[in-house]
Amino acid sequence: MTIGKKPELLAPAGNLEKLKFAIHYGADAVYIGGKQFGLRAKAGNFSFEDMEEGVAFANKYGAKVYVAANIIAHNENLEGAHEYFKKLYDIGIAAVIVADPALISACRESAPNLEVHISTQASIANWRTVQFWKNQGIPRVVLAREVSLEEIKEMKEKVDIEIEAFVHGAMCISYSGRCVLSNHMTARDANRGGCAQSCRWNYDLFEDGTDGSVSISDRADEAYTMSSKDLSMVEHLPDLIHAGVDSLKIEGRMKSIHYVATVVNVYRKIIDTYFEDPANYQLDPEWVDEIWKAAQRSLTTAFYYNEPTEKDQLFGKPDRITKYDFAGLVLEYDEATQIATIQQRNSFKVGDEIEFFGPNFYHFKQTIKEIWNEHGEKMDIAKHPMMITKVKVDQPVRYYDMMRKSK
Repeated sequence: MTIGKKPELLAPAGNLEKLKFAIHYGADAVYIGGKQFGLRAKAGNFSFEDMEEGVAFANKYGAKVYVAANIIAHNENLEGAHEYFKKLYDIGIAAVIVADPALISACRESAPNLEVHISTQASIANWRTVQFWKNQGIPRVVLAREVSLEEIKEMKEKVDIEIEAFVHGAMCISYSGRCVLSNHMTARDANRGGCAQSCRWNYDLFEDGTDGSVSISDRADEAYTMSSKDLSMVEHLPDLIHAGVDSLKIEGRMKSIHYVATVVNVYRKIIDTYFEDPANYQLDPEWVDEIWKAAQRSLTTAFYYNEPTEKDQLFGKPDRITKYDFAGLVLEYDEATQIATIQQRNSFKVGDEIEFFGPNFYHFKQTIKEIWNEHGEKMDIAKHPMMITKVKVDQPVRYYDMMRKSK
C-alpha cells in the first residue's frame, strides 16, 4: 500500500488558552481569528499581543499558527487591511486564510511573503476552481464542505496543490459561504462575522396550504427543522488520507477547551496509529466512544460518501448524548503521595466518578475519595471557579492532563 506524507492536523483556537490546549494535545497547526476581518466575531479572538504569545508557544512545539481573515468585505471593511497583514507577517503567522480577492491583494501588496490559503467561504467544489487558484500562486485551498471523496481525488490527480478539508465539527445548512438567512432574519451578516445561526433555532411548523394559523409543532418529534448533524470522519480517516488530503481540519473556534482537547487527542491518535502500520490498521472502538464525550449533536459523514438525506439532519428524536464537564486541570503530581494538584474548572465533590485524560490517549476513571484545599484542609466539594485543590489519584497524572465528569 502506497500512502503519502502524514497529513497536518489543524485545530481551532478561539483564544490563547485554547491554542495552548490544542497544541499540547497534538495539533500540528491551529487557526485563530484576529480582531478584524474574521468570521467569528463572538469568539475570544486574538490581540496582536496574544498572537505573539501564541506563535512563541507554537514554535516551541514545532506547530504553526494560521489566521482566518475570511470575511466577504464591503467597502467599509477594507480599511486597515494592508497594515493588518503586514503586522501578521511581522509577528510570525505562518499563513492567512482568506476568501475575498480584495483582501488577497492587500496581503500580497503589504506582506508578499505571507502565505495565503483560500477559505472554505470561497465555496471551492470543483477541480477547475482549484486550478484557478493554483494559477494565482495559491499553495493551499480549503474545500467547501459539500465536496465528496471522489471529487477530492480528482482534484489531487489534476492539480498539484495542498488541499485542506474539514473532518469534524458543525455543518452549515447552506452551501459554504453562501448563506444570507442570518442577514434576513436578524440583520447580522454571516459573511462578515455576525452569523446568528438562524438555522439552529426552534421553529414552529404549520400545516401546508393553511394561512399559518394551524400549528403542527405538537405533532412533530423535533422542531429544529433546518439543523444538520455534525460532521465526524473519525471512523473513516484512512479514506481521506488515501484521497490525498494534506490538512485535516477540525471546526470549532467557539467550542470549549474540553471539546478541542478531546477531539484533537482522538484524531492525533488515529493518524499516528494508522501511519505506524497502515496495512494492519484497525479502528479502536474506544476512539469512537471518546469522540462522543465531546459531541454536542448527532454525527454524520455529510457529503463525503453520498448526498445527505433527512437522516443527516436533526429531524425526529435526537440521540441521547451524555454531556461532560471539564472539571479540573492538573497542575502538579506528587509521585510519593499520589496526590495531584488540580485547578478547578467546574464543581466536583467527594463521591463523584471522574475521568482523567491526557495526550496520547491516556485516560482512566476513579471515584474522588478526598479533597483538600491549597492549605491542606479537607473539604467535601470544590465549588469555587479556578480554586486550587488537591486530590488523591489512582494512577499517575501529568501537567495539563484534564479531569472531567458526566453531567
